[in-house]
Amino acid sequence: MNAREARAGAAAPETTHDAAPNPARQLRATAIGAGAVLLWASLALFTTLTGRIPPFQLTAMAFAVGGVLGLPRALRGGGTLVRAVPRGAWVLGVGGLFGYHFFYFVALRNAPAVDAGLIAYLWPLLIVVFSALLPGERLRWWHAAGAVLGLGGTFLLVTGGQGVQLRGEYLPGYAAAAVCAMVWSAYSVANRRYPRVPTDMVAFFCLATAVLAAVCHLLFEDTVRPDGGQWLAVLALGLGPVGGAFYLWDHGTKHGDIRLLGTLSYFAPLLSTALLIATGRADASWPVAAACVLITGGAMLASADALRAARRRG
Repeated sequence: MNAREARAGAAAPETTHDAAPNPARQLRATAIGAGAVLLWASLALFTTLTGRIPPFQLTAMAFAVGGVLGLPRALRGGGTLVRAVPRGAWVLGVGGLFGYHFFYFVALRNAPAVDAGLIAYLWPLLIVVFSALLPGERLRWWHAAGAVLGLGGTFLLVTGGQGVQLRGEYLPGYAAAAVCAMVWSAYSVANRRYPRVPTDMVAFFCLATAVLAAVCHLLFEDTVRPDGGQWLAVLALGLGPVGGAFYLWDHGTKHGDIRLLGTLSYFAPLLSTALLIATGRADASWPVAAACVLITGGAMLASADALRAARRRG
């Protein structure tokens, strides 16, 4: 997309959905969105390599890298592109990226990490459910069943098969985790409203998120100066799971199969755990194996439409 096309697309009236989707184009967009899931799988590993850098400071640094990553392309259209983007797209983009991380960190401060993480990871299931609200989309039983299987697999990964005991004193943390899941799922589905807003705009959304995270850092945290290895980990986060991944997710949620993307998102914690095991930072166990079966089976079930369409084209 050249600068003139980008400006014209952004300035066009908002639309709730594209015209009848081209199957090949939708499949390609879904594959691009799935690339974000692959990048998110490295989040835990790279985060552990950043040491004791506080969460909001780390978010500000990583999103700054992610914003700079896409800035050259975003600036090719000049200031006209930024001014032409609907206000709602700005609110959605910045609110989705910053809101998710803000409430996630609030949840971690007010509830055990296992409990908060499990509640927050309801967002893939919510994406599948909310997709039924989109024009032209229908939620079939196999979409919901696939997402539930994925949730079950994630439950095993997060809890290690030990179960979860929710306690009243952690209610604020649980609530923040639930809001976190709602924010990201709503952002992902509502992003479909702005198919004409270029993905290049994610650069500005990332930079705005970095500024807001920096403000939260100055208010709530003490600054930690990273060493050489930690700087590399921050750079990797910004290029991958906390930066580059959002460009892929933006394109996928706008033009791909949103229900399938929601289910495929459950591969992120599975692949993340596998990466930690491969690098010696976690141990293999039966919950990991069982989660692999559940998540893979759920993804295959939820992708029944895509598989049938591929067979017909073949």
